Amino acid sequence: MKNYRVWGKPPYKVAVVHGGPGAPGSIAPVARELSLSTGVLEPLQTKNSIKGQVEELYNVLKENADIPVVVIGHSWGATLSYLTAARYPALVKKLILIGTPPLETKNLPPLTPVWLDRLSEAERIEFASLEEIVWDGTTEDKNESMGQLFRLITKGDSYDMIPSRDEVLEYQANMNVFIFRDLEKFRKNVNMIDLIRNIDCPVTAIHGDSDPRPAAAVKEPLFGALKDFKFILLEKCGHYPWMEKYARDVFFKVLREEISL
Repeated sequence: MKNYRVWGKPPYKVAVVHGGPGAPGSIAPVARELSLSTGVLEPLQTKNSIKGQVEELYNVLKENADIPVVVIGHSWGATLSYLTAARYPALVKKLILIGTPPLETKNLPPLTPVWLDRLSEAERIEFASLEEIVWDGTTEDKNESMGQLFRLITKGDSYDMIPSRDEVLEYQANMNVFIFRDLEKFRKNVNMIDLIRNIDCPVTAIHGDSDPRPAAAVKEPLFGALKDFKFILLEKCGHYPWMEKYARDVFFKVLREEISL
């Protein structure tokens, strides 16, 4: 799989970075919408380590984007984006983080109960079965199971989701497992708050008020660590603002305003 796509016409002044990990193409609706007014680069992650993905994102941006570039990251893509901006500050003009996972996970409630509470009984049973398959430690092909699990998680992550087609190019279960295990080790050796102090550019975090990831766990540490930070909370909105019935239009209005600043 090629590790980037382009939307619209060059120069590519904006880059959108997908989440997952292992869900390339999941942020395509945002790239498509923004490409109506600007060239957009969509990096696609192919490496199975944090270091590998940071270097890959750096190279894709350096070789294909109009540097410095506005980088928009969603979920894991938000984490990857700020790790890359901290490592290569000259690369990024502005960071826009959507649905950012908490920087510190200590004392935070798990996400799974919230997801399950938003699913039907049949979906909860399916969720448990799929989660066991994806994380059972075997090396068999689990991409289809991961796709089914992600679709349930997306429903559990949402406030009032607009029905839409799944645009993930290929679910990558092994990458998902490898990156989360690597992230667990990474957090033990690196203070995330100290690391992001290296970011020089303006940072805006956009977060849904119904995202199971607590807004305060994102807002407070970033306010304390960054020189130029803005936090925008969207009402009636979950983890995927572009798929939310009540928040979609506001989300794109805010996004375009932030890109133009």
